[in-house]
Amino acid sequence: MSSPLILRAIPLLFTFLWSTGWVVAGYSARHADALTFLVVRFSSAAALLILIALVTGAPWPRSRAAVIDVAITGILLHGIYLGGVWWAVRHGLPAGISGLIAGLQPILTALFAPALVGERISGLRWLGIACGFLGIALVLEPQLANVEPAALWGIAVPMLINIGGMFAVTFGSFYQKARVVSGDLRTITAIQYVAACLVVLPFAVAFEPMRIDWNLTMLLVLAWSVIVLSIGSIWLYLFMLRRGEVSRIVTFLYLVPALVAVEAWLLFGETLTPLQIGGMAVTILGVVLASRK
Repeated sequence: MSSPLILRAIPLLFTFLWSTGWVVAGYSARHADALTFLVVRFSSAAALLILIALVTGAPWPRSRAAVIDVAITGILLHGIYLGGVWWAVRHGLPAGISGLIAGLQPILTALFAPALVGERISGLRWLGIACGFLGIALVLEPQLANVEPAALWGIAVPMLINIGGMFAVTFGSFYQKARVVSGDLRTITAIQYVAACLVVLPFAVAFEPMRIDWNLTMLLVLAWSVIVLSIGSIWLYLFMLRRGEVSRIVTFLYLVPALVAVEAWLLFGETLTPLQIGGMAVTILGVVLASRK
């Protein structure tokens, strides 16, 4: 397999792995509080990465400024983003609205990319971004249709927290692209998860009974979350940020709701309507247009 082919497959592999996070969240919610689970996930990932770094002799950032930059990206990309999204869904935000809010990230990235990192957003890419957002709205239509307009006031706080998470991951991606341009991914992600854990832990202690039921399902969910999501998919994301434009990379996240819908159909027996399938096609078209060089 040629190197260019592998590089082209990385965004699709990342998108598939990242989409499983919503399935993991569904399973973990049955056995643990949201922020408590994230504390265990972050601390476990940090411990495993530190062990890997020590065994393999991976170099650590040499300056205090470099460590601070890495810690800031960890707080934004993991602590605030995942903490906000998981807390919001656990406190009543419908998954459909959360998925639609996730579609804001490519839009926010395209809006701020010219000023923050000097990326030029062409008309074709804007068309792709618009198609992608329309596509995920169609994919999520069955969930959105069940949300009563009057009920939106009752979920205003979780919705704002979720939107704040979207801003955090957007600016965290820009910060990573601009300030963390080198360094070993083993040690960088270890520092990120230590910082994220230190941010989420006080909120878990303050607002949750810190319930977590240790059983086989919980152990499997935690193992997948740590190894596949917190290490594998994040390494792919950071690798892509180093090699490409932020605005082009994040458009692949439009595929996540479509993949989650397919996974829910396979794993939980949920239905797939013709409108959703059409929305997937529109989403794929949007990603193709927005990710073209």
